[in-house]
Amino acid sequence: MSENTRFERGRPVVLRGGTVLPMDDARTVLPDTDVLVVDDRVARVGRDLAVPDGAAVVDATDGIVMPGMVDTHRHMWQTAMRGYGADWTLTQYFVWYYLEGGKLFRPEDVHAGNALAGAEALDAGVTTVVDWSHGLSTVDHADAAVDALKSVPGRYVLAYGNIQAQPGEWATDPAFRDFVRRRFDGDRDMLDVQIAFDVTGDPDFPEKRAFEVARELGLPVTTHAGVWGATGDDSIRLMHEHGFMTPETVYVHAASLSTDSYHRIAATGGSVSVSTESEQSAGQGYPPTWRLREHGIPVSLSMDSSAWWSGDLFSAMRTTLGADRSREHLEAHARGETVTHASLRADQVVEWATRGGADALGRADLGRVRPGAKADLVLIKNEHSPVSFPLLNPYGHVVFQAQRGDVHTVLVDGRVVKHEHRLVGVDLGTIRRNVESTLDHLRGALGDEEWVKGMNPDVPEPTLLDNPYSYTDYKSASTHGG
Repeated sequence: MSENTRFERGRPVVLRGGTVLPMDDARTVLPDTDVLVVDDRVARVGRDLAVPDGAAVVDATDGIVMPGMVDTHRHMWQTAMRGYGADWTLTQYFVWYYLEGGKLFRPEDVHAGNALAGAEALDAGVTTVVDWSHGLSTVDHADAAVDALKSVPGRYVLAYGNIQAQPGEWATDPAFRDFVRRRFDGDRDMLDVQIAFDVTGDPDFPEKRAFEVARELGLPVTTHAGVWGATGDDSIRLMHEHGFMTPETVYVHAASLSTDSYHRIAATGGSVSVSTESEQSAGQGYPPTWRLREHGIPVSLSMDSSAWWSGDLFSAMRTTLGADRSREHLEAHARGETVTHASLRADQVVEWATRGGADALGRADLGRVRPGAKADLVLIKNEHSPVSFPLLNPYGHVVFQAQRGDVHTVLVDGRVVKHEHRLVGVDLGTIRRNVESTLDHLRGALGDEEWVKGMNPDVPEPTLLDNPYSYTDYKSASTHGG
């Protein structure tokens, strides 16, 4: 590493000559622009900036400088099982994690998944992740989750949950309160905490006590809402009638709700975390951005779980834009009409992946490139890729052309954590060994047969429609007289 790119902590850094996406209200594009970082903040944005002596220089020419992306819903503890559930529906997921395999996770297994997920996020330019950690069956598991997050130099929010017990039980346990006081009694800039649980719609509202604990502790609630067959309109109604819907509440998926429920979310100022790859594949409902836009509900993006899907928000942006436009065309065609101008644009989904996530977390100092903002930044640049040029529409390029391999440099809180396409300050060797140990444990506990069976759910028998145009002698006819 040359002298001008040595990244000691506290040394100013300047990204020179990139195309900057500041993510302001006007969706401005700033070509040939520098971004100066001093300590943990963006100090200046402009052309040909004078910089402090000794500043480290990153050549951003022909690249895109944008805010670090924010994922508002990722089950980081499941990342050690990358790709295991590629052919699952929610049914297989619930059976495996809620009833079978999920009970086998030890604290060290949660640690292994969280550390891998943190590294995976940084590699893809995701600088802030909400760890929707509903595998915390004991406080020891929670301590392991926090220890892992602290070992990887990203920005995180631990959303504490436990799928092995009712929310009203674990949230009222003195051990949970003690954990929050022990691990979050101080600066929550780099690591914050929420409470994560679902509302079943049971008329007795057994989750009420968990909401009360969250309110007592001043913790936002994040909840899986609008999940087909699991959490629906009754869940939203109970939350609303008891006064637990707030601007800080993040509703994950919200993909199978009625107009009334969307009205309640909009009226109380909440936001929705859309996990389009998940909703398209698992069955929560159709990705709801088309409905959310109708109601003016703020949107952020998330990737859900690497046990199924990709761990980056490039895929999330791409699939979200595609799903929304597909719905728009489908409904127009049903009316005998043609869509001539797409309603959802590339710059909007880039905003959802950055500023939208920051706003959902109440962090106006994230998701923007402007003086005074936290220096969580991403440089997209790949001199070895033919897809890196020409750079005509920067927002469209981010959504449809870029991928994790194009992430050249990443800064979190002013610290360079990836440079020249390689992570900095992340011990991948140790992370790999810990993940391998977790997989050995899970496979050994389940047995080889159950392990393979869990990864390969049964395939339904296809049903072919009768075809009135079939020729019974087609095959024999096709072999004669060509």
